Amino acid sequence: GFAGAVCRLYNPCLKISFMKTKESVLKLIFLLCAAFSILAVLLICFFLFANGIPAIHKIGSIDFIFGQKWKPGNELYGIFPMIVGSIYVTAGAIIFGVPVGLMTAIFLSKFCSEKFHGILKSGIDLLAGIPSVVYGFFGLMVIVPFVRNVFGGNGSSILTASLLLGMMILPTIISVSES
Repeated sequence: GFAGAVCRLYNPCLKISFMKTKESVLKLIFLLCAAFSILAVLLICFFLFANGIPAIHKIGSIDFIFGQKWKPGNELYGIFPMIVGSIYVTAGAIIFGVPVGLMTAIFLSKFCSEKFHGILKSGIDLLAGIPSVVYGFFGLMVIVPFVRNVFGGNGSSILTASLLLGMMILPTIISVSES
């Protein structure tokens, strides 16, 4: 009688079925978003290569990669100094960022109090969200004058770029190392 009517009105099987359907729909939405993201990256790579390969073929791949000068007005397209500069800046950023990041992660996981951990972790997460343009502006306004005053020159150097990139990689190194 009454118990049967209540069971028909409130059927846990229907609720579970609805939850499974909702979960399946959400899985499909996330799968489509991930597939779209991958497709977007692949299309960007395709268009870069489709437009770049003919130009590299015209210039010559050896001259393009190992050329010493980049002067498009004179039809000189050598990127070797850019490659070497990128390697130097990356190595410098690792030299500055990894020790500081590891030590910070060790401090956070082993020695830091719970209250202070929450404050520091929030600050580190906030650093991860700062756009690279803001870091670049900070570098121009703070790091370049500092390097200029301490070491001379105009301040725009591999040291400046390494310090700035080292600061930018800190949140990732700290979070991964702490985990």
